[in-house]
Amino acid sequence: MHNFFEQKYYFTSKFDTEILNKIDKQTIVIYRNYSEKTDINKIIKLKNYCKKINKFFYLSNNIRLALRLNLNGAYIPSFNHEMSHLNYNLKKKFQIIGSAHNLKEIRIKEKQKVNKIFVSSLFKKNKNYLGIYKFKLISKLTQKKIVALGGISKSNLKILKMLNFNEFASISYFE
Repeated sequence: MHNFFEQKYYFTSKFDTEILNKIDKQTIVIYRNYSEKTDINKIIKLKNYCKKINKFFYLSNNIRLALRLNLNGAYIPSFNHEMSHLNYNLKKKFQIIGSAHNLKEIRIKEKQKVNKIFVSSLFKKNKNYLGIYKFKLISKLTQKKIVALGGISKSNLKILKMLNFNEFASISYFE
């Protein structure tokens, strides 16, 4: 079943080598830490460790820093509506991905020219909860590649496969 998933994304706010060593090669690490001041040294350590274990590494909500540190990509959260990165010179393989919770945010991510849109929340019953039917419907309203987000766990991977989504992002799945 695990071969069905082309790509997995692991959101983390900490440098935990035990978890990083367990995740497979298809998993991209996204560092996001909105609660404290940006610690560039921690990001560099994490980047170097990811490179050592052959994992792609993205930084959340700071495209300029991701470019300066020569990371693989950047993640734009749903609350970030800035377009300034459109003026940056991006490296050829540098990926920009972003998340959205509704159609309005999907349109913003399209204008931000993200490569993929993480649509949330599929399973996690929070204020952004979509459920299976709304998730499937909203996913059809864009030409961008959709990544499932929100409450993904080992127990609901079969549902994700049935929905024919072969990429997902999670925290709980990996921890």
